[in-house]
Amino acid sequence: MTVNGTYFQNDAEKPLVYGPVEITNVKRQRLRGEELKEGILCEPVMIGFCGTDNELMHMGSEGRLTPKFPEGTNRLINGHEGIVWVPDENRFAIVLIRGGDSWDPTRYTEDETYFEYGCDKADGLFADKQYFNPDMLLKIPDGYVKDGKLDLEFAKKMVFPDPYACMLFQLERMEDLGSAHNFRVAMKKYKCDEQTAREKAKEEVFDRTVIFGLGTTGMFIGDLICRNHKNAKVLFVARSSEDSPKVKFAMKQANQWAAYLQNTYSSEEELAQAIIEKMGGRATLFIGVSGANVEHRIAFEHKVLGCNGVYNSFSLGPQITFDTMPFGFENHLIMGSINFRQDHMEKAIELLAQSHYNEIVELIDRDEFAADPIGAYKNKIYSKSAPMKTAVIWNPKYVQV
Repeated sequence: MTVNGTYFQNDAEKPLVYGPVEITNVKRQRLRGEELKEGILCEPVMIGFCGTDNELMHMGSEGRLTPKFPEGTNRLINGHEGIVWVPDENRFAIVLIRGGDSWDPTRYTEDETYFEYGCDKADGLFADKQYFNPDMLLKIPDGYVKDGKLDLEFAKKMVFPDPYACMLFQLERMEDLGSAHNFRVAMKKYKCDEQTAREKAKEEVFDRTVIFGLGTTGMFIGDLICRNHKNAKVLFVARSSEDSPKVKFAMKQANQWAAYLQNTYSSEEELAQAIIEKMGGRATLFIGVSGANVEHRIAFEHKVLGCNGVYNSFSLGPQITFDTMPFGFENHLIMGSINFRQDHMEKAIELLAQSHYNEIVELIDRDEFAADPIGAYKNKIYSKSAPMKTAVIWNPKYVQV
């Protein structure tokens, strides 16, 4: 079947193209032990643009996309954040992006396979029609469809379940690892049994949390920490002005003990000292989401991360280095994993439906995007003046504008 859509290819001049593209119905499985199923034909309705899309475009311009292409093709239809219409079932759905031959997508191992719609080995949402595994079409909450059309403000929120689900997984991992890392200290400190100590250590890992970077992932994880750990202290560190809409919105979401520090310092040493002073001590948890190499230097070289602290590396690209002597003696734990499960995605949909994250989504006209997708990426969607999140109404007949 030929449809119109955008796709990435290995081409120095045109790594992203809009036009006719062939789609096929490939049998896929959601998890190990489940049967391979043919996809069900869906019509994408609202699609969000993710930083991963921008990175894939750069990879295409450098000729590095081949491992990402679906088998038997030389291109990848992108798009992994959004909502679709399922004609055969007369309903809207959120696409669960990650599947494959694995027991648990958050613990993918070397003898297992995986795919990600719009990202890796499987075509995504930026097309007029697309096939998706029927088990991976998640329901939306009741009350947001009227006369067969989606409420626009709800639809805007539904470009976020993928990254928000990923942050739910990050929260789970930090709780698990913080508890396991420090429960023996808590047993001695509180003279309590192991289970009680694990619960205390799980809470205390968030005592002084630094979130370095303030894109949507930084905003989401700060929100979730504050929702789930009432005694947590959270400090966002970024370059944006404290009066910027982005910072104001982030602080509004993290509506308890949360603070902001604008990085206007002339040296890394000064910035590190300011973070420690603002937090009232070295961090128990450092989350790097800025995408910049400075993250690890602030945490390790300049000692923002305290003894027995946890370092969560969530940025794609930066390399982490550390001096093994203080690293060992200060008992640091470095973690990194970019994933989520279906239950994370379902919880994200539920929480986002009740949120105000639609306020940070701006729309680009489909015709404008289709006319020059590379220009739209460079000059609007990912420019320095870009909104926090850009989305496109791909099929206006299904949206109540």
